[in-house]
Amino acid sequence: MNTTVTGKNQITIPAVLARLLSIVPGQRIDWTIGDDSFLIARLLPRRAELARQAAGMGRDWPEDGVDPVADLIDERVRDDEDVDLV
Repeated sequence: MNTTVTGKNQITIPAVLARLLSIVPGQRIDWTIGDDSFLIARLLPRRAELARQAAGMGRDWPEDGVDPVADLIDERVRDDEDVDLV
C-alpha cells in the first residue's frame, strides 16, 4: 500500500489498514524513527480507554477511622527517636 504526503505533510491511512486497526477520526498516533530510518507508527490509547483505565484508580481508599497522614507522622517520629533526633 502506498500513500502520498500532501503539501501540508499530511497522509491518508489506507482504508484497509484503518479498518483492521480500528482507526477512527481523532485517533492519536505516535511517530518514531526506527533502525535504518524506518518510520514507526504506534497507535496511542483513545481518551475513552484512558478514562476506563483511570476509573479503577483510587478504589483502595483507607477504611473509615484510618488516618494515613497521622500514621506517617507517627512513623517519622519513631524514626527520629531511633536516631536520637527527638
